[in-house]
Amino acid sequence: MITDQVPVLLHATDTITHAGVTAALRSRPEIRFADEDSGEPAVVLVIVERLNEQARQLLRSLQCAGHTGVVLVAGEVEDSELLDVVGNGVSAIIRRADATPDTLVRLVKAAAVGEGALPPDLLGRLLSRVSRLQRDVLRPNGWDLAGMSQRETRVLRLVADGFETKEIADQLSYSERTVKSILHDITNRFQLRNRAHAVAFAMREGLI
Repeated sequence: MITDQVPVLLHATDTITHAGVTAALRSRPEIRFADEDSGEPAVVLVIVERLNEQARQLLRSLQCAGHTGVVLVAGEVEDSELLDVVGNGVSAIIRRADATPDTLVRLVKAAAVGEGALPPDLLGRLLSRVSRLQRDVLRPNGWDLAGMSQRETRVLRLVADGFETKEIADQLSYSERTVKSILHDITNRFQLRNRAHAVAFAMREGLI
């Protein structure tokens, strides 16, 4: 009896594609198709021809639903779409022309354990986009890729070290109001409850 099958939800833009992929993968022992209404965490296999607005909305909704990973099969992905796709929780991308049953199973298994996979040319293009974003947008404004400024990082590090607001203000030559404002901005931006939650979040995400 197989006990390590990966549950998979399939979303395709047309019924013929949906039926074809279902038929190709149903007999694979590594995966099983999950019930859409069960609420079970599953890898989602999304098959589209183009990343139109409908496809982007689907990716956003899947990210909000808390699935363990999304594998995107697309006809083509433009450079301008790469950051948006990855930001919407897609962990693996493959072109439709390269999507064999073996490849899909491999990507589903990788997504299930938190691994990512991109074709080499897409990976290179994604890294180039990230580099330009960092150079042209984030760095000139004092931000990093995590969406935090250097002074926010400094304040959180001192909070994590147990310093009170006045002590942080004294160390950084800020007013207490500025320190409180910085912490307020952080908790609001990342929807955190309080300072302790902010520190835990920053440590978990590797920000401090």
